[in-house]
Amino acid sequence: MAKWTPFPFVGDYNFDAEGVKSSWARLHAGDLEPLPQDPKLLQAWAHFHNGDFYKSMSMGLDLGLSGLNVANKAVCVYATYLERQEAIRQALFVEVAERTEAQIKQQPDNINAYYWRAYALGRYSQGISVAKALAQGLGTRVKTDLEHVIQKQPMHADAHIALGAFHAEVIDKVGELIGAMAYGAHKATGLTLFQQALKFNMASAMGMVEYAHALLMLDGDAVVHEATRLYQQAASAKPIDAMERLDVEMAKAELED
Repeated sequence: MAKWTPFPFVGDYNFDAEGVKSSWARLHAGDLEPLPQDPKLLQAWAHFHNGDFYKSMSMGLDLGLSGLNVANKAVCVYATYLERQEAIRQALFVEVAERTEAQIKQQPDNINAYYWRAYALGRYSQGISVAKALAQGLGTRVKTDLEHVIQKQPMHADAHIALGAFHAEVIDKVGELIGAMAYGAHKATGLTLFQQALKFNMASAMGMVEYAHALLMLDGDAVVHEATRLYQQAASAKPIDAMERLDVEMAKAELED
């Protein structure tokens, strides 16, 4: 496997298994991952929250079925924010999609397995172009998985964000009429999903950034002020771990553009 790009703020977060356990509710307000009891699994999560995504993935995979959610999250976050080569990024998303496919067959009640499958397929779709992905039926698969997550866990903030992004991106690519008729994508639904996500997890810098992206896709110049406000709010957030730090840095980069 190619050498992974290191987290640029290494050393800023120093969780151990106990620290992760005591901060679990805050760390997992977005994905509602159940608190594990296995100290080794907690340590894999500690590596994730510290930004050592490769070690987190490796430990998760070594733990077998119980470690797949941390392994898949580590891969998805790394590929989204840190991997510089598009071909490797896409291969990582395919890897997660295939792994979650098998995981769901063995753990049909593991809600985040569906979430990470949707996330991986959604990011992969962005890489090949949303229009091409829709033609291949990937959009429907993403939407179905995310709706399943929200049905089972109505306060899953990250699934609301991802589904809101789906509605916005489809409309951006094919327009409101075809988006609604062919893919069930609706502007009002997408915006409501983002608003709900930020009620469930008010500290979500990712939610603010993705909401701003969606607003600009849907309404362009008319909402620049509101999108900028969301970017500023995200940029001033106090990140608790490596993933949140990457979201905050992304918001800062948007403001500089």
